[in-house]
Amino acid sequence: MDINTLYTFMVATLILAISPGPDNIYVLMQSIVNGKKYGLATTAGLMSGCIIHTALVAFGISAIIKQSDTLFFMIKIFGAIYLFFLAYQVWKSDVSIQFSEHKAEKKSMRQLFKQGFMMNILNPKVSVFFLAFFPGFLFSDKLSSSTQFFILGFLFIVVSFFVFGSIAMMAGYISNYIKENSKTGRFLKWLQIIVFIGIGIFILFSEK
Repeated sequence: MDINTLYTFMVATLILAISPGPDNIYVLMQSIVNGKKYGLATTAGLMSGCIIHTALVAFGISAIIKQSDTLFFMIKIFGAIYLFFLAYQVWKSDVSIQFSEHKAEKKSMRQLFKQGFMMNILNPKVSVFFLAFFPGFLFSDKLSSSTQFFILGFLFIVVSFFVFGSIAMMAGYISNYIKENSKTGRFLKWLQIIVFIGIGIFILFSEK
């Protein structure tokens, strides 16, 4: 078992979770408008949806790995290209972080959990991202591929929940800091680009 691979995966997940995106901005806004526990409910819903995507990728990719080395190589190429594409999209995007309190509707914690879950599970880009992200971080010759994918999915959920939960708990401070520090968006933008490109290169040179 390669523990360093797991550490690398967790660090990459941490950076990607911190980088501004629709999900963590949504958590931030729900926390600002409704309160910390509502942001945590939203986070719980989003992370629950990741379980479904993890299962889909785990069983699907595991079957591909068993069938053909060539097919798995093609998955790696797809993953690297997709991550490079994500880096390009981030590069083209605006560096400023925009959010408005008017975008967040006031709902119950149960409604926010359900909405977070549905937002995640109905977003095919999550499965595509997992498909691109996970194969390069297989870390054991003894564990089955499906077991490793589930472990990676679990770590992804734990790290992301920690980051999103922290955003919910410190929503007021974070929003004020972003408004007062215009360079934050530029720093996070280039950090995200570097991570996407780095992961893409890592996946290209990873072994089955």
